[in-house]
Amino acid sequence: MNKAADGRQESLLKLENFLCFAIYSTANAVTRAYQPRLAALGLTYPQYLVMVVLWEAENQTVKAIGEKLSLDSGTLTPLLKRLETAGLITRRRDTVDERQVLIALTDDGRDMKQRAEAVPVAIGKAFGCTMPEAKALRSELMQLRDNLVSSINDIK
Repeated sequence: MNKAADGRQESLLKLENFLCFAIYSTANAVTRAYQPRLAALGLTYPQYLVMVVLWEAENQTVKAIGEKLSLDSGTLTPLLKRLETAGLITRRRDTVDERQVLIALTDDGRDMKQRAEAVPVAIGKAFGCTMPEAKALRSELMQLRDNLVSSINDIK
C-alpha cells in the first residue's frame, strides 16, 4: 500500500495506476486505427509489418523477419503462407542452406508499397503529435520494452 498525499492508504491494485493497462488499451486503439486502412490493402496488422520489413530489404530469411518483428516461426509461418496465397510474396529454400527459407516480394507485393505509403501518414495524423514527439515517444517505449525483456531474462 502506498500512502496518498492526504495520508490515506492508496491501493496498488487500482486500474488507474496501471501503466500496463494504459499500454494495453493504447495498443488496442492503435490496432483499431490501422484496421480500416489496412483492410483497404487486404492486410492484417501483422501482415503489414511483414510487408514493411520486406519493403525495407527483400530476400530475407524467415528467421531474420521473425527477429525483427519479435515473432516466432510458429506465428510467422501462417502469416507468410497467407501473404503467399495473396500473391504478395514468394517463399523458397536457400540453395546454399536448405534449412533456410527466403522470402521475397512479388511484383504485386512491390506495387503495394506505393499504396501503403498513405497508411503511416494517416496514422501519424491520428496520433495527434508532431514527428519529433512521436520519435521521442517511440524511443521511450522501446526502452521500456528493452527493460521488460531484460527483467524477463533475469528471471530465467
